[in-house]
Amino acid sequence: MVFKKATKKDSKLRLGLMGPAGSGKTYTALAVAKHFGGRVAVIDSEHGSASKYADLFDFDVLELASFSPNDYTNAIKAAEGYDVLIIDSLSHAWSGKNGALELVDKAAARSKSGNSFAAWREVTPLHNQMVEAIMEAKLHLIATLRSKVEYTIEENDRGKKIPRKVGMAPIQREGLEYEFDVVGDLDWANRLVVTKTRCP
Repeated sequence: MVFKKATKKDSKLRLGLMGPAGSGKTYTALAVAKHFGGRVAVIDSEHGSASKYADLFDFDVLELASFSPNDYTNAIKAAEGYDVLIIDSLSHAWSGKNGALELVDKAAARSKSGNSFAAWREVTPLHNQMVEAIMEAKLHLIATLRSKVEYTIEENDRGKKIPRKVGMAPIQREGLEYEFDVVGDLDWANRLVVTKTRCP
């Protein structure tokens, strides 16, 4: 093992955009990707929702029908050669059809004990491979993540109490936000708050 002087390399951005439904995750991801320039690819697990912006942004799309971490890994590798990749949404790899949680349930059902704890031994490596594919991709990568929704009661300008929808933790494996260089939380009013950044 040998240490060497650290240098700033030709880094590629890893951006996570989190928010509840209607917060503008897909639009924001496409707008950011446009500013990077070059060819943009979108992995769409939202039944073609990204394509609704095809009149505003130029991109190629791959619509996933199954959301296993392995499907995401293969799709990320297929995007090599593009300049920017958007994953819309990374939450389905966790809680969608054939996502990690469903794979654990299936593995537990196959086992004699029905133990879901043991089933994670089968699924965790697949999820880790997907995260590694995200980190190793030689392009800028923007991932949207759904967030769990909670309501708070606030007072409006007339003094009336009204409910306001707020986003909470992302729907994905706990701690995934550590893998991103920049994390932004979007709210129902389409406001973006950067909650983590490695950029000066």
